[in-house]
Amino acid sequence: MSQSLIRFPEVQRRTGYSKAWIYRLMRQERFPPAVKIGARAIAFIESEVDAWVKQRIAESRGEVA
Repeated sequence: MSQSLIRFPEVQRRTGYSKAWIYRLMRQERFPPAVKIGARAIAFIESEVDAWVKQRIAESRGEVA
């Protein structure tokens, strides 16, 4: 599993979600939490985002993951 960090624009590209929607999901604990990488900067762990996307695909296909 990749422990690389990806920034918000890449997360938006992978999920197709807006920044506001991702923040809403994070508040609801339905999206992987961000990692603080600076005073005004966050990133996400690539493998966690990829696993989240795979889970959404499996759920939409009626698969148990």
